[in-house]
Amino acid sequence: MSTIRFPLQNRVGQVYEPFKTRFLERTIQALAPDEVLVKVRASAICGSDLHIARGLHPFAPLPVTIGHEFSGDVAAVGGGVTSIAPGARVTVEPCITCGQCDACRHGEYSYCENISFTYRRGDGAMADYVVVKAPYVYELPQDLSYEAGALIEPLSVATHAVRRAQVGLGETVLIVGAGAIGMMVGAICRRCGAAQVIIADLSDQRLEAALGLGATHAVNSGKQDLERELARLTGGKGVDKSFECVGREVCFNQAVTALKKNGTCTAVGIYEQPLVSFPAGRLITHEIHIQGAQGYCWDFPIAIAAARELPMERFVTHTFPLDQLQAALETALDPASGSIKVVVRP
Repeated sequence: MSTIRFPLQNRVGQVYEPFKTRFLERTIQALAPDEVLVKVRASAICGSDLHIARGLHPFAPLPVTIGHEFSGDVAAVGGGVTSIAPGARVTVEPCITCGQCDACRHGEYSYCENISFTYRRGDGAMADYVVVKAPYVYELPQDLSYEAGALIEPLSVATHAVRRAQVGLGETVLIVGAGAIGMMVGAICRRCGAAQVIIADLSDQRLEAALGLGATHAVNSGKQDLERELARLTGGKGVDKSFECVGREVCFNQAVTALKKNGTCTAVGIYEQPLVSFPAGRLITHEIHIQGAQGYCWDFPIAIAAARELPMERFVTHTFPLDQLQAALETALDPASGSIKVVVRP
């Protein structure tokens, strides 16, 4: 039996101005029949949280309560919930879909006409507790830590991108951007059988970490000529698949021009500037494919299975208590910190 008593007071972290955070006091009322109350144990800072912190997220204007990569313990469940019980260790898929539109009715909920995410509608998980809908709650295997559980969400983003790209055995892949998502894309590509996973970034520290997580070659594109290195590694043919994991025009162009004929570029980064220019003639001369990848669709179970065979804790470079959320964000925003994943522990 749950010992939680409602109404329940809850701290929630919010970015209210660029680079400034504060805590709000929320009152959680009794749960609806399909709701689950999760006591947060680990909440990771996402790249989208950094766009929010700068006040430049294209879909989440300030103020925003943040935190959607998290894990914890089920503290209480609504009267109609039978899929999970209090005490379970869980992670949560933080999307919100309508269940009624054509995409949802066809099982393609990532294309939901009304899709949103918990931090854009409601409260995020930089908090003591968070209320979520039962169908989005996944129990964690006992051999995964809370920190690893918090990283299932970004691993699902990477899984979704790689599945959309249909990376296959023996292929050569370029990843532009050695942030957490880029590294995870590399790890999943290797699991899919890619023979070469080339990752490019400006940070030697991140590139070294990427080599320990699945990448076969690392290129510091601030010190090396990326085009020349790709020509050397691919025999001048170009790569089969590329992933843009930064969200900048220069990176998008690197990912596009690296492709061999009939290659596929998948854009994963969030673009603070909505318009980019690229050599459109390459669409004709090389018959390349350009697509995007956002979020996930039936990817969480796959990511949970993959996480059991990946060194997930290597992604976590910094941890902070919840009351130091401001310092945690500043660390994640500071390139000199060497952070990959910053985790907040309420």
